[in-house]
Amino acid sequence: MIKFVHTGDIHLGLQFNNVSFDRETAVTRRTELWSTFQRVIEYTKNNNMDFLLIAGDLFESKYFTLGDMKRLKDIFTDAIDVNIIIVAGNHDYLSDNSLYNKVEWSNNVFIFKGDGIQEIDFPELNTTIYGYSWDRVEIKDNQLFYDYDFNSPRKNKILVIHGEISSNSNYLPLDKQSLNNLDLDYIALGHIHKPEIISNKMAYCGSLEPLDFGEIGERGFIQGSIEDNDTKIEFVPFSKRKFLYKKMCIDENMSYQDIYKLITNVDGNKDMDYYRIELDGYIQHDIDVDSLFTSQKDGFYYIEKIDNTTPDYDLDALEHDYKDSIIGAFIREMKSKNLEDTVTKKALYYGLDALLKGRVDL
Repeated sequence: MIKFVHTGDIHLGLQFNNVSFDRETAVTRRTELWSTFQRVIEYTKNNNMDFLLIAGDLFESKYFTLGDMKRLKDIFTDAIDVNIIIVAGNHDYLSDNSLYNKVEWSNNVFIFKGDGIQEIDFPELNTTIYGYSWDRVEIKDNQLFYDYDFNSPRKNKILVIHGEISSNSNYLPLDKQSLNNLDLDYIALGHIHKPEIISNKMAYCGSLEPLDFGEIGERGFIQGSIEDNDTKIEFVPFSKRKFLYKKMCIDENMSYQDIYKLITNVDGNKDMDYYRIELDGYIQHDIDVDSLFTSQKDGFYYIEKIDNTTPDYDLDALEHDYKDSIIGAFIREMKSKNLEDTVTKKALYYGLDALLKGRVDL
């Protein structure tokens, strides 16, 4: 039997430029990508894994340094009894100046290089690992499997590849049925950041740590074993933090304190995770949404808001107070329509919000 951990899309060095973090949070998050990856290395050592399969995008070429690569080398050397298999993806592709080529790796590190699919034999483990590394940032056509023979004398056969299961992609399009037809025991896929076990012999590991609010839910790695042509795999949640999106529907009868408690009692680990909370519905017009969220910051590791609320107004009082202005005329006109209709009611409230903020009294 052989045992393996399948990971990828780690993106060490990512700057988080396109995320709504402040600088300090981004720096902390970059550090956590490293620490979680190092925990994975420790996991493979402590659980006597035969292979660590890294399915591309280990790091961000644009921001990675030679010092970072030497750090990786030291981390891998410390796991000398684990065979570390690496294919390059579109973010760490193997150009002539790739940092992959700038250090001397320990004997347990195997990086696929060159044109097309290659193979590495591990006779002591009765295993052949196949892999393909990118050499450019986009690959629109896939001819890899047309004339390649996976007939290895080894019993265990694994393919590690970075690409997208799609008929039309700029990122090495892969056909699921064609992959299923390959004579392989396991296919370790990278590129898609959401983990997905496609079958007992094929899976996307997903990103090791979620990178933004587009990556909601658990993140981790795939753990598996192969014995007598029987492959068993499972997803192992492993990330330090999660990104959580919560939509909360409120109404005009809720007080400041009601909404405050609703946010306070949100499920999840508030001390660890990133929260994006959307408020939707009607809200009393004198409740300050910014204040609601500012007052919550001490109770959350990270919280940001989406305010889709519509201020609720006492229409009769406003009509009386502004009876001789455009605001009073606007209220009378809108009340003549069907305010039970959601669109009409929203139009009334949006209009009032604009008029009252501008205090148009002509």
